[in-house]
Amino acid sequence: MGCFECCIKCLGGVPYASLVATILCFSGVALFCGCGHVALTGTVTILENHFSKITSDHAVLTDVIQLMQYIIYGIASFFFLYGIILLAEGFYTTSAVKELHSEFKTTICGRCISGMFVFLTYILGVAWLGVFGFSAVPVFLFYNMWSTCAAMRSPVANITSVDSICVDVRQYGIIPWNATPGKACGSTLGDICNTSEFYLSYHLYIVACAGAGATVIALIHFLMILSANWAYLKDASHMHAYQDIKTREEQELQDIQSRSKECLNSYS
Repeated sequence: MGCFECCIKCLGGVPYASLVATILCFSGVALFCGCGHVALTGTVTILENHFSKITSDHAVLTDVIQLMQYIIYGIASFFFLYGIILLAEGFYTTSAVKELHSEFKTTICGRCISGMFVFLTYILGVAWLGVFGFSAVPVFLFYNMWSTCAAMRSPVANITSVDSICVDVRQYGIIPWNATPGKACGSTLGDICNTSEFYLSYHLYIVACAGAGATVIALIHFLMILSANWAYLKDASHMHAYQDIKTREEQELQDIQSRSKECLNSYS
């Protein structure tokens, strides 16, 4: 076998579907974790500078955001390992299917592991659907502020008093009702929208939400791959069992024929 044939054989054993799903999963998780971490830090800065001057008023929110950032670290580490494991499982299953008619045989343990990955990926997919919905909440809040500022700057808007237009973040439950000032009106609101923290956090939340959506798509892709691979392994095990039975029957038939010939030769 030449070098070209060896390369073709190696490329034939690559699980391209699992490889694409792994890249998509890594990309989505990286966008969600990286952008979400920076956006949360910017959100705390905006609240401290414009909506809650007293530290005790947003102490609980600060602790929650720090906890979420630690959770982001854990999510990034877990999915880095989980993506590699699923890719390795894809290589294993591809090899099992490619060698269906050779001496390679699947085991009950291997099929159980594939089934476990199907179940775990399904649970993670449902969980990431919730994460995707949750990540859309800050996008909605920042969009409301951005649209309000855009309405104030619009030349066609018939606004009698700009100071009467306000955004009160206390109504969203982010900070308590006794927080001061708790809201921003008129030119103060416009200044907030012009800050780099607001602009950066708003767009980072959008990217983080898109990353969560990409992760959901990747997990759905993984779920389809794992389900198909599990079915292939199950069929392969049945095929190997059939081939073993067929081989034993053929061997027994040959033994019977040889014994029959020996008996006929002895009689003659």
